[in-house]
Amino acid sequence: MGLMDYLKGQFLEIIQWTDDSRDTLSWRFPDEDKEIKRGAQLIVRESQIAQFVYLGQYGDTFGPGKHTLSTENIPILSTLKGWKYGFESPFKADVYYVTTRLFTGNKWGTSNPIMMRDADFGIVRVRAFGTFDFRITEPKLFLKEVAGTDNHFRLDEFADTMRSRIVSVFTDALATAKVPVLDLATRYSELGEALLPIINPTTQGKYGIEITSFILENASVPPEVEAAIDKRSSMGAIGNLNDYVKFQMAEGMAKGGGGPAGSAAEIAMGFGMANQMMGQGAFNMNPAAGGVAPPPLPGAAAAAPAAAPSVDILTPAQVAQTLGVTEVDVLASIESGDIKAKKIGTQYRITKAALDEFLAQ
Repeated sequence: MGLMDYLKGQFLEIIQWTDDSRDTLSWRFPDEDKEIKRGAQLIVRESQIAQFVYLGQYGDTFGPGKHTLSTENIPILSTLKGWKYGFESPFKADVYYVTTRLFTGNKWGTSNPIMMRDADFGIVRVRAFGTFDFRITEPKLFLKEVAGTDNHFRLDEFADTMRSRIVSVFTDALATAKVPVLDLATRYSELGEALLPIINPTTQGKYGIEITSFILENASVPPEVEAAIDKRSSMGAIGNLNDYVKFQMAEGMAKGGGGPAGSAAEIAMGFGMANQMMGQGAFNMNPAAGGVAPPPLPGAAAAAPAAAPSVDILTPAQVAQTLGVTEVDVLASIESGDIKAKKIGTQYRITKAALDEFLAQ
């Protein structure tokens, strides 16, 4: 009996893993240098998969249930080991248990700003963070690319290993989807759902995991881009650029007309009012014929005649300076059709006539 007990103790007859943790992704069964005998019982519980590895090569995979190890249910391992006449002798192999349940609430985030090309603002730096849920769908690929030969691979190790990879996948998906910064900053939930079909083929193909939920909790842009977004929102609330100039002029007059922005707005308004009155025939530019000369522009000397800008072709920056607004405001009015402009290459050019027409609206 002593010898039989000794021989019996050299072989594995039952292989199982009772998972009492909530953070284990994969676990290698401790064989204690024992061999697996023919007819050994392999027990795989729900949300588990058992993967055999023989001399670094992946063998058979077993799902939930009780399995009796024999030649019939380990064909891959039989081939790897070279059993010509079936599985008769004990053998050694590593058995990895992989957890297939859903792991929720995993955090991701960009450690450094990512660069993205935006149709509205050009090249923009973006920081983002959020959470994602995942499950393991390909045990062999997961063990090979993520867990490796770790005896007990936990969730915190996964976070350290995968955080940069998830961010890289997110960056590529964002570039592929061509999501505008304005949508990125305001439609978090919709964006996460939209990116899933782009992210999953990469994570499943490279790492053997499926992202079931990808949530973008926050995306931040540099202060100057935030200011441009706020300005564009303000323009949407105010209306067209002509009304905005009038609003700025009214504010400047209420404050006593101080500051260069107020003066510029008054001058621009003067141009607009003069053009409207001339179009209506209010002024006859020939005083000798009994006409009435137009009044001087606001802020100009009484003896100085009203004069338009000396150049016929203006840039958006020059128009913005003339109107006392930002260049972003001018570009927004060009895109909406309020100001007629000609695009040459990547730059807009506005004629004096187009500016006069806009101010006369």
